Amino acid sequence: MKLGRHPLLWKLALLQVGFCLLLVWLVWGWGTSVERSTYFLEEGDRAVLAQYAAQAGQMAATRDRAAIETWRQQLQQREHTWVAVLDARLQSLGTQPLTDREISHLAFMRKLTWPMSKRLDAELPFVSIAFPQSPLSGRLVIQLPQRLLPPGLTPRTHLFTHGVVPALLALALGLALYRHLVVPLTELRERANALRSGDLAPLAGSAVALRRDELGELARAYEHMAERLRQSLEQQRQLLRTLSHEIRTPLVRLQVASESNLTAPALQARVAKEVDDMQRLVEDALNLAWLDAEKPQLDAECVVLASVWEALAQDVHFETGWPLALLVCELDAGCAVRAHLDSLAQAIDNILRNAVRHSPPDAPIHLRGQREGDCWHLCIEDHGPGVAQADLERIFTPFLRLDGTPGNGFGLGLSIARRAMALQGGQLWAECGAAGLQMHLRLPAALATDLTVGQSAGNV
Repeated sequence: MKLGRHPLLWKLALLQVGFCLLLVWLVWGWGTSVERSTYFLEEGDRAVLAQYAAQAGQMAATRDRAAIETWRQQLQQREHTWVAVLDARLQSLGTQPLTDREISHLAFMRKLTWPMSKRLDAELPFVSIAFPQSPLSGRLVIQLPQRLLPPGLTPRTHLFTHGVVPALLALALGLALYRHLVVPLTELRERANALRSGDLAPLAGSAVALRRDELGELARAYEHMAERLRQSLEQQRQLLRTLSHEIRTPLVRLQVASESNLTAPALQARVAKEVDDMQRLVEDALNLAWLDAEKPQLDAECVVLASVWEALAQDVHFETGWPLALLVCELDAGCAVRAHLDSLAQAIDNILRNAVRHSPPDAPIHLRGQREGDCWHLCIEDHGPGVAQADLERIFTPFLRLDGTPGNGFGLGLSIARRAMALQGGQLWAECGAAGLQMHLRLPAALATDLTVGQSAGNV
């Protein structure tokens, strides 16, 4: 499996990778940040503690140990906590020295900007705040009052960061997948149901067909299938209408002939001619329908154009009396193509007979060609009246005969020839030439090995 040819796979993979990365960041990054933010002091609480430190600094500046001790005890009573006013050497500035237990508190002091939480023994943290007036001269150490302790991570906050937000993110991923996959598939299913019920309307304005991934390819394949069905149904209707019209004409002529006073030999000849025309019409119509519907794989072989032209020219000369000298082939034996011999010969024969039918007497018909890369570009040119520029493409329409066109054909020859050439990787088109109508064919050139085998077979 070539991953470069599966854009939908890459889209889904990138979407899932992005979701996983976002989920990891949400849990370990944003969630942790939110959790830590619940352990920091509020700005108002920091201001209260900073004000206590400023007051302690002012008391320390008086150097009155009794006054400092009185202020310290009042603050302890007011906040229901432990307070110490210390100098730069962490010695008490009050009248009461620090006990050993109180000295142990100084090993776990925190600053105002640090997170606050109870220790393992449920003891409130101790906060160290330098005197704002002279930070190097001392500090206030206070065990954080219970009323100022941050709430920390609550069950509600944990549920929000690790439950609600990831669930919303997963829901967004589900909606994205639904919109990107299920909605287009639903539209295609509805179109398939419509197709099953006989609605062959095209997917006009469908956003699915414009996508550049597997779903877009599926939608375009569906549209191609529906278009082929529409063409097939239209061709069937056209075939039935044309056959009913074309067969009615010889049947009317047969009825008229049967009611006339024709002799038995004349009546027999008329019946044979009309039956032959109807048989040719049915065979050509079935051949065209077979090429359109089945698109058969025609076996290609090395075909030398000069040999094919020579055989067809002999047949035309025998049937129409057209001089062989006027059926000019300007190709040598080196002009060889890979094609299905019968269909190529039928196409050239149809073009050649049309040229003879429309050319004035004693006017030459030329077959020319030139090599173009891996193909041969052939051109059959007559000296007839030509075709109007607007009708150059219409002449390939099945059952179409231009007004004033001589002959009794059914308008199927060029249609069959173009489809046969297309099935072999070739092209057939018409252009207005300087002398008359030019019919152009482009076919794959034969390989050098094919030419060698063909020459060896000819020598044998």
